[in-house]
Amino acid sequence: MAILKIARMGHPVLTRSAAAVADPSAPEIRRLVADMIETMSDAEGLGLAAPQVHVAKRLVVFHTPHPGDEGEDEDEEDWSRLTVLVNPVVEAVGEAREDGWEGCLSVPGLRGLVSRYARVRYRGVTPDGEAIDRTVGGMHARIVQHECDHLDGILYPMRMTDLSKLVFESETRHYRGGAAEDAEGAEGAEGAEGAGGDA
Repeated sequence: MAILKIARMGHPVLTRSAAAVADPSAPEIRRLVADMIETMSDAEGLGLAAPQVHVAKRLVVFHTPHPGDEGEDEDEEDWSRLTVLVNPVVEAVGEAREDGWEGCLSVPGLRGLVSRYARVRYRGVTPDGEAIDRTVGGMHARIVQHECDHLDGILYPMRMTDLSKLVFESETRHYRGGAAEDAEGAEGAEGAEGAGGDA
């Protein structure tokens, strides 16, 4: 396994659509997955997409909380479950949206308030050929949307409607209370994503 270089905003690999993975079980895909997991762990992220490590393939890895009694994960604190998703498809479940603070390993040092669908269904396969089909809400839904956006060349600032809510991590102390209470330490889908995570 190896720690890979993470592409930063401005690199062309982050602005184009990624190609489908022809063979999810191929040795090079398994090696890439192992390297992505190690890279994500080293960066203390909650998620990572292949384009972020300069590989334009439709592949994401991310941590999720273990689901609660009714499949809801908003209050879970155990984010130890790891999902590897190849060729994902994400669709909204309903029209409800929620604002949340996000960060990104490819946009270091910043946090932004982003509106996402509150619930989504996502499907794909693992490198072992196992089918994944889940309907999730809360932070789990946010992480999936954030990570899969990378596969279509979208970074979270592109989803923002109010750029006055794009702030340096060092300034998140000014956003205490209300929807901004979780801004400090939150990284929407990719870092210490407990409050939003860095993906």
